[in-house]
Amino acid sequence: MEAELSDAQKGYGVYTRRTLSFYDRFVHGIANCHIWKCPTDELLDLYREHISTNHLEVGVGTGMLLENTLPDVDLRLALLDANRDCLDFAAEKLEKFRPEIHQEDLLEKLELPGAGFDSIGLNYVLHCLPGKGEEKVKIVFDNLCSLLREKGTLFGSSILGTDIEAPWLARRMMKIYNKKGIFSNEDDSLGTVMEGLQQHFKTFNVEVRGCVVIFWGKGLRDSYSERLLGR
Repeated sequence: MEAELSDAQKGYGVYTRRTLSFYDRFVHGIANCHIWKCPTDELLDLYREHISTNHLEVGVGTGMLLENTLPDVDLRLALLDANRDCLDFAAEKLEKFRPEIHQEDLLEKLELPGAGFDSIGLNYVLHCLPGKGEEKVKIVFDNLCSLLREKGTLFGSSILGTDIEAPWLARRMMKIYNKKGIFSNEDDSLGTVMEGLQQHFKTFNVEVRGCVVIFWGKGLRDSYSERLLGR
């Protein structure tokens, strides 16, 4: 008898080598533009603006966004995901950057060797994580800020489940995905993301494109930067 999947595994377990082979065509080619109403170019612009040469990518997908935005220079790249298939798939695509590989649960305390990144990318991750919006945002931002340098930047995006005027097809897709456990974003709101950024960062910005919130936070607040003094 097969073991029952945890809530977290339901969110990332759908991404196998097979599904990753057509992920970019569906998500970046169709869904972003026609369902979520946030063209992938918006995400690429976010990466081009904030990615650094000392970067941690959390929830790596296929590595497509990194492949198209990382500068072609000597740099440090680390990949973090709970799903080994995603890590292996992205690492193969980004092989020339010699990425560090970390298979970790984002909702648990993170202790990465040599942590202290100038930028952390968190794209399309929050809406897949189980839990109430406010609680998971706090846990994730707490965990990632412990890996970020004092003046570093956390940036990313997520599909909101509330506080938006979602078209019919987007509402239908979210209902199906939430029922299957692929998404857990029914109460993920713009307010929860803004509050999380305000609590952790000196400056931040959010923009809503269709069903998607695009965000960044820069410069840790004193309460979080104090943790880094011994680094």
